[in-house]
Parts: sequence; structure tokens; C-alpha cells
Amino acid sequence: MSGKRSFNAEGPCIPAEHYMIDALRGMDRQLLSLVDDKKFFVIHAARQSGKTTLLRGLARRIRAEGKYHALYCSLENVSRMEDASIGIPAIIDILNSSLIRYDIPDARSFGSGIDISSPYNALQDAFVAYCCALDKPLVVLLDEADCLSGDTLISFLSQLRNGYVNRAEVPFVNSLALVGMRNIQDLHNEYCISTQTLGNSIPFNIVADTMTLSNFTRDEIAGLYAQHTADTGQVFEEEAVDMVWEQTCGQPWLVNAIAKTIVKTITADTPQTLATAAMVSEAIQILILRNDAHFDSLMARLDEERVRKVIEPVIAGSDTYDRNSGDFKYVRDMGLIRTDRGAVEPANPIYGEIIVRTLSRNTQEDIGHDGNPYPIPRYVNDGVLDMGVLLRDFQVFWRENEAIWQKKYDYREAAPQLIMQAFLQRVVNGGGSISREMAAATGRVDLCVEYAGRRYPIELKIRRDGKTYAGGLEQTASYMDKLGCTEGWLVLFDQRQEPIWEEKLYVNTEKVGDKTITVIGC
Repeated sequence: MSGKRSFNAEGPCIPAEHYMIDALRGMDRQLLSLVDDKKFFVIHAARQSGKTTLLRGLARRIRAEGKYHALYCSLENVSRMEDASIGIPAIIDILNSSLIRYDIPDARSFGSGIDISSPYNALQDAFVAYCCALDKPLVVLLDEADCLSGDTLISFLSQLRNGYVNRAEVPFVNSLALVGMRNIQDLHNEYCISTQTLGNSIPFNIVADTMTLSNFTRDEIAGLYAQHTADTGQVFEEEAVDMVWEQTCGQPWLVNAIAKTIVKTITADTPQTLATAAMVSEAIQILILRNDAHFDSLMARLDEERVRKVIEPVIAGSDTYDRNSGDFKYVRDMGLIRTDRGAVEPANPIYGEIIVRTLSRNTQEDIGHDGNPYPIPRYVNDGVLDMGVLLRDFQVFWRENEAIWQKKYDYREAAPQLIMQAFLQRVVNGGGSISREMAAATGRVDLCVEYAGRRYPIELKIRRDGKTYAGGLEQTASYMDKLGCTEGWLVLFDQRQEPIWEEKLYVNTEKVGDKTITVIGC
């Protein structure tokens, strides 16, 4: 059951080869208007969200209209060339090669005769000389522009600005887009652009518009999958599309990777005409366990201190950062978090799962060593998970290991939540799953363990004062309402200095309406 096209999770989409939604993502009128108005603009979005596909589509559209020459070019190869005497000539070489590749007139003349020993004028001079000779205005679309750094970045932006402000007298690029994961206007803060180098102004302060790419909508996901149905006859049921939408929040790589896994792995040997929600769930677990480069590159960022300062409060349910800070913008632009629902939370449930698994992986493995006093079979009786026994064992484990384990975590504030989830994860691996609801400023983390068809709602909360107990009961009951459960568990980590362990450790059973909540003190 294979069609001519396929789901793409490896790079830019090619219309003849891949299922894809409109390459311009509904931004064509806005983008073309900026080009016609001779504007410079910025597009930024998370990795593998469709930026390159959009730029190539825009270049094709501009060329087809015939009013301009359009050049697409990636600056990725200039990454880490901070010295302008090296970086600027490298940019000129890349532009020259791209002009030749796209068969733009007199491409080989670009940069010829320019004195590259003066890198602070060379790029501007190359564009001026080339645009003077062109028969039509030039539009330049620069991908991966945010990979530039140091003096190369400063010189690059300054020369573009100078060319822009003087183009009424001297020909220059008609319109230009700088595209990357990050808003390039934010980068000046990171490279200590001082009053001695560029004055008080932002170097690229000529931007007419700054845009970002939105994730796919639920309807766009359905439309993408419908293209596969038209080619092959395999239908994605409505519940499957709903689950993809809920679990990915429309992140383009995830949407494609899930579908590709269903088509190429789950149903490859036994072709089926229906792709179900159960297959979506299976595909997500395959992707998580496989840890593709998409996840690996994102999760590698968790080791960065600036990322920890933003992600840790999300895991812990606290709120200890400035949303206007450079660190916050960095993590948001990277695509690790979302804020569109008010709270700061993981960008989608799959990323939330990967973040927790990544940060707690070593703990899970260490707890799982042979000979440990908490064997998994102890918690499963006749296929039913005994959550009471499991959490009481964790209570003992926590008392014995709290000081040791918390010191191992860079994410010290979130250590209790991460260690608890590592303890749970080793039990449900292979026989169940954990869904997580994490958001900064909520004061809690909600977990739903699903095992053998049953749900076990658990709320994790840090106890800081006497009000935490009653508030935790109310929050747990609310979460149980959402899940339709009458039995739940509240784990309170007492981080106050005064109580001794005998006061911290307890198991209480509370009734809230028709709900039974077991409170585990840790």
C-alpha cells in the first residue's frame, strides 16, 4: 500500500515527492506584499517546523511571477565562524554558489573584484556591484541566519543595514528575509554588542515585520493525511487524527513522523485500510524509544543553564522567571515550551514526556539495578497495578535516598518530581504509560498512570506551608473529575526545614465528595 508520495520527516518537503500542506502556510499575501514594498523582514520558528519548505516555496512563487530574481541560500556552513575576516568571505562564497545554482544572470560575477581584505565593507560592496548590473531587482531569502555569531554577525547585520539605508542612491537588494530558529534581532544581546562597536541601536533595526510559523491546525493535519488516503486508500480514522492533534499540538515534524511510522513500520508488513488511534499511540512510543535526531538535538539543550532556568519551573510547577528575559525567549523560540494557553508548559505532551524521561533516565536505570529492594513484580497482582504498595515503597525509598539523589540533579528544584516519575516509569515500562500535565505557576504536577486498562491519577506537590495539604486535596479532586476517576493519590514532598522524618512520613485516606484520595507524605 505505497503511493508515489510519502510522509517526510527528514528535511524540506518536495511537492512531487511528499505529502504537504501549502508551502507558504497561508502567508503568501503578506510575504509578497513585503517583497513588493521593498521591505527587509524576519521569520523565526522552531527547528523542523517548515521554514525551509516555506522559503523555497516563496522563491518559486516569486520567480514564477517574473518581476524579480529570487535567491534562496542557507548560511548554515558559516556557523561558528566568529571572525569577520573569515565569516564574511565565506558568506560571499556561499551566495555566489547559490546564485550559480539557481541560474541567476551573471552569477559568477558576484563578489569578483571585491577587496575581501576589508570584511566590514565586502558584502555590501558585492551586493551593490551585482545589483547594479541585474536586469531585475533581487530578492534574497537567507535561511539559518541565526547560526551567525560574534564579529561576523555584527559585520553582516551592519552591512545589510548600510546597504538598505543608502539604496535610494546606490542599488542594493530589493527585499531580504533573515530566517532561523531565533529572532536575529535578539542575538545582539548574546554577543555583547557594546556602544564602542555599534552604538546604542540594534544593528538590524530596519525590520519591517517579524513573523513566526504556526503549527498545523487540526484541519491541516486531517488534510495532510487525506492526501495519503487519496493515494493509497488507507484512512486515518477521526479518533486517530484527534490523538495526533492532542499529542503533537500540530508540530509539523511530529505530525509527519507519526504518520510515517504507522505507514512504514506498523502497517508495512500487514497493510491495513484503517489507521487507528491505537496505532498512533504505538507510533508515539516507537518514536520516543527510538530517540531520533529531532528529539536528541532538542534534549541536548537541557544541559544548558539558560534552558534549565526555564524548564525546571515547568516540571516543578513553580514560577520563578521573567517571561521577557533572553533565556525565556531562547527556550520559547527553540520550540520547547508554549504560552498560548496562559501557563508556561511543554510545547506538546510528547516533548513533555521526552523531557522527563531524559532528565530522569539515569535515576530510572539506577533504581532498576538487579538486587534492588523494590522489584517490579511486587506491584502487579493478577494484571492489576497495586498503586498503594508502590507509593508506600517510594516513600521508604525517598527517606533513604532523598539527600543523595537530589544532589545528583542539576534540576534541583524539580528533583522530587523527576525521581518520583523515574520510580513510576520503571514499573509501567512495557505494560502501561504515564501521561503528564506540567505547567509553571500551577504549584503541582498531574500524572495519570494507565495500566491494563485502568487509570491511576496522581498529583505531586511540594509542601511549603500548612495550606498545602488542603489545597492539594482540592486540586487532586479536580484532576480526578477531569479523568472520571473516584480513586486518586496525592504525594506531598515536605521541603520545610523544621519537621523531622517521623512527621513527614504518613499515609492518610481522605474523602472529598464521592472521591477517595490517599495522601502519601514524603
